[in-house]
Amino acid sequence: MKAPLEAPPEALSTPRRRAWRFLAGLLVAVILLVVGGRLAWSWLNPFGESTIDRSQPVLLQSIHNLSRFEAATGNFQVVVDLEKDAAFLPDAVKGSRTLFIGAGGVDAYVDFGGLATGALTVSPDRREVTVRLPHAQLEKPNLDNKRSYVYAQQRGLFDRVQDFLSSSPGDQQELYVLAEKKIAEAAQASDLRTRADQNTKAMLRGMLETLGFDKVTVKFADEP
Repeated sequence: MKAPLEAPPEALSTPRRRAWRFLAGLLVAVILLVVGGRLAWSWLNPFGESTIDRSQPVLLQSIHNLSRFEAATGNFQVVVDLEKDAAFLPDAVKGSRTLFIGAGGVDAYVDFGGLATGALTVSPDRREVTVRLPHAQLEKPNLDNKRSYVYAQQRGLFDRVQDFLSSSPGDQQELYVLAEKKIAEAAQASDLRTRADQNTKAMLRGMLETLGFDKVTVKFADEP
């Protein structure tokens, strides 16, 4: 009796190779379809947006010479809690409450351009000098947009509808103005101007001593 014939190894591996090739080709086709579908959707998507910067060139309006010394800067942060209520309606219908984090700096400076006549007195031997200065002033607060933001907000139904129909929903100008006002008040109550006065005195003493004066006296206009 004859033994059954066995297929050579090459014949058995051929169907497996064909199966692997078919699966690989199918996988490549699926990947191409997915990538092509995404590209086509991004190109044909009616809701897609593109950003075009059509800003005009920056116009230099004026240049001013500065004659003041920036002596100190204070960094402030305030939490603005602004609530608006309707007289005869519940808050769920009409009203809002907003928590706004306002952060910014206030500069203190001494204006050398406002020096009075005779503010600088030099001795005959040019060894002593006396300077009389005006006190430091405060700039307006400069809010940092990157660190100022709405932390939380609650709005009634009417307010939500109004914001939806408004051309500028969620206007935050009032919040920025209120934050600037509170920071300005805090800067006035702080020792920022006193620190600026001290820094200005130290700067002038060092500069005038470098110029060769042995005795340097720096006073403010209201000092005897």
